[in-house]
Amino acid sequence: MRKSIMTKENFKKKGFRDTLSQFATGVTIITTLDSDGGPVGITVSSFNSVSMDPPLVLWSLAKDSYSVPCFQNAEYFNIHILSIDQEDMSNRFARPGVDKFANIDIYPGLGDTPVLKDCAALLQCRTQHQYDGGDHIIFVGEVLSHNHSAKKPLVFHQGQYASTLPMAVC
Repeated sequence: MRKSIMTKENFKKKGFRDTLSQFATGVTIITTLDSDGGPVGITVSSFNSVSMDPPLVLWSLAKDSYSVPCFQNAEYFNIHILSIDQEDMSNRFARPGVDKFANIDIYPGLGDTPVLKDCAALLQCRTQHQYDGGDHIIFVGEVLSHNHSAKKPLVFHQGQYASTLPMAVC
């Protein structure tokens, strides 16, 4: 592996993005309600566990995202870990300006927040903290309810969707 020391002068954002793309992540959709009680949802890959006791998770959202005020003011939000067959849903929720919930079967979660069906896993959370994270806001939520299925998760790696394969046991 080649070593180099980065300075502000030679730091390349594309190179940084390419480096980060080597880390495979799960794909999630985060949902909540807007100030009028309408459903809001976005595709997010910046999700991680924080603590088991209390049960905390985090995710981040770009400060220039249209839905920032909805999540900043939300008491509750849901994290849907997508299954391998939900690539189309991931793409839909990643696009601005479309009716993301059109023809999608949802049910009410905590605080009547929209819950998507048939995901690999679901975490229903209450917002605990929000932190400045450069060009993103980091949201920390307390997990109040969770469940999972046997479905394989959708993964994102090197700028494209991927799947997981079990390693051979020797």
